[in-house]
Amino acid sequence: MSQQVILDELANAVQTFDSDKVMDVSKKALAAGIDPSVIIEQGLAKGLRIVGKRFEDGELFLMHLVAAAEPAQKAIKELIEPEIKKRKGERKSAGKVVLGTVAGDIHDIGKSIVGAMLIAAGFDVHDIGKDMPAEEFVKKAKEVNADVIGASALLSTSLPVQAKIVKAFKAANMRDKVKCTCLAVLPVEA
Repeated sequence: MSQQVILDELANAVQTFDSDKVMDVSKKALAAGIDPSVIIEQGLAKGLRIVGKRFEDGELFLMHLVAAAEPAQKAIKELIEPEIKKRKGERKSAGKVVLGTVAGDIHDIGKSIVGAMLIAAGFDVHDIGKDMPAEEFVKKAKEVNADVIGASALLSTSLPVQAKIVKAFKAANMRDKVKCTCLAVLPVEA
């Protein structure tokens, strides 16, 4: 079976919300020697983009987005990320990244995909989870001596928290030591 056939099968499994099939095809892709970052981008993320487009077009509902995202996220966490870390070996780190979803927001599939891609690119990623206040970003950044902070927000109501994170780093005299990146739908003034 060709690499493209496996990746298409994976994207289709995401689109049909079939959790077992997403896991099985992800395992098949890894067993076939497909690069983990390709599995994410051309399989899982491709399926999620199609579901997202169908949601935007009014063909699907929010529950469908969640139904597609959950198995994709599970495959990334349980299968893809461990394989990326295993393959990493003794490769020199490209830097340390702290990722989290900001306080007031519990959406994390995008953050998880970004985290997996950063791991594949050679970064050490420290995911602090979702619904995290600014202080937790600062605390973890100090703990791991982070180079980059990724603050994810999907809800417009949680976007102002990203500005609070930047201000918290300024207050901790760390703003010049780390790059703060806001992963958001809309730009945030800081």
